[in-house]
Amino acid sequence: MSKVKWSSLGLSVIIVIALIVWMATGEVKEASTDAPAEPETAQHALTRVEVTTLNAQVYEPGLLLQGQLEPWSSVMLSARVAGTVESIAAELGDSVKTGDVLLTLSEDGRGAGVQRWQARVKKLEADLAAVQRLGSRNLASQSEALGVESDLAAARAELESAQLEVSHLRPRAPFDGVINRKEVETGSLVQVGSPLYELVRTDRLKAKGQVPQQSAAQVAPGQKVRVRPLDGDALDGVVTFVASAANPETRSFAVEISVENPDQKRIAGGSANLRVALPDVQATFISPAYLSLGDDGRPGVKYVDDQNQVVFRTVTLLSVSTEGAWVTGLPDETRLITRGGGFVKEGERVEPVDASEERG
Repeated sequence: MSKVKWSSLGLSVIIVIALIVWMATGEVKEASTDAPAEPETAQHALTRVEVTTLNAQVYEPGLLLQGQLEPWSSVMLSARVAGTVESIAAELGDSVKTGDVLLTLSEDGRGAGVQRWQARVKKLEADLAAVQRLGSRNLASQSEALGVESDLAAARAELESAQLEVSHLRPRAPFDGVINRKEVETGSLVQVGSPLYELVRTDRLKAKGQVPQQSAAQVAPGQKVRVRPLDGDALDGVVTFVASAANPETRSFAVEISVENPDQKRIAGGSANLRVALPDVQATFISPAYLSLGDDGRPGVKYVDDQNQVVFRTVTLLSVSTEGAWVTGLPDETRLITRGGGFVKEGERVEPVDASEERG
């Protein structure tokens, strides 16, 4: 075989071998470009949170105020006529009833004046009767009758004034109360307006306070009030007055409260805490530790709903103490997140575990 034939054959063999290698290489590359099958995604385990079921209860909210206790009635009795104190009937600290005589002043001829005007009235009444009889027979003029009637009216007025002066010689208690101050003794000379006694009523007290303008609409006459003096047991009271206009300096509304004090405790004039009862509401009692702030800065809590999803609900604080807080805004039954709340976000599905089971 000639060299030309061997050269052609060798070239053909080389081409065939190159083609086989190329085809083999292309298959490998084509296989390598196929996307590998994605592995099955493993399900993420739900975050476990500890929950405690809380039920809403009827709660009586209250508005807390600072107040001042005063006697229900207080008056300084003064002399209405001049005279000398002849006798004392009521001493300092005595309890007196309405109408009781407190002391007696000297008469100084006032009784005789009453008798004189009584006689004058009787005479004029007789004169008027005689003039009227004569007038019926045309023996007396109408002007004469009118003159006697005028004199009689004046005499009756003088008699009434004299009798009133005599009654003022024995000052009486205007209401049931206790003698809180005594300004006179037997033999004291008093003038019109001289102070005699201070009489106070303490079986009922009057508490006064100020309601902030933002709470004024919540207070009305008739609402119950719990009054707690700073140094005594709590007493019951009722709102009797709420001002219609605010104090221009404090922007608060004056309120007065009637407070029953059957034991007549000596608390008049002192300070007291006033808790005005507001209408009942459904509220939930929780620990302040479970309160957190929402994005708007308002307090709220996290709980788990029926679909086991985390819910953040803003609440309204009714009262807060070291024992807990009463809040509104939650469902009647709430599965409150008590542990793990910081690791979950609103809307996330979780695995709730009852706190009693977890600790058991």
